[in-house]
Amino acid sequence: MRKRYSSGITREQFEQLRPLLEGARKRTKPTAVDLYEMLRAILYLLKSGCQWRMLPGEFPKWRTVHSYFAKWSEPRGEDGSLLEQALKKTGWCGPYPRGAPRGDEFFDR
Repeated sequence: MRKRYSSGITREQFEQLRPLLEGARKRTKPTAVDLYEMLRAILYLLKSGCQWRMLPGEFPKWRTVHSYFAKWSEPRGEDGSLLEQALKKTGWCGPYPRGAPRGDEFFDR
């Protein structure tokens, strides 16, 4: 049984994004990885701010996740990267809830 992270999206939400994200690679052979798991891992990293190598073991290997992140983050004109487009479609608004303090104002200077 997998842990459910607050950064995750549902399979149904992902299926709406699948055509967009699949468009990033040339179709020479079937995808060997689960793109849903790749996106879940990327969202976890974006939300938690953890280091790539500290990605929990239930996600795919960090190097594979990083390669998809790099590919999906490439600029693609005015609409932004594929990852930005996907995040906009899901309504994901970043690692902090809107209006929440970001934390840096609590540090002593």
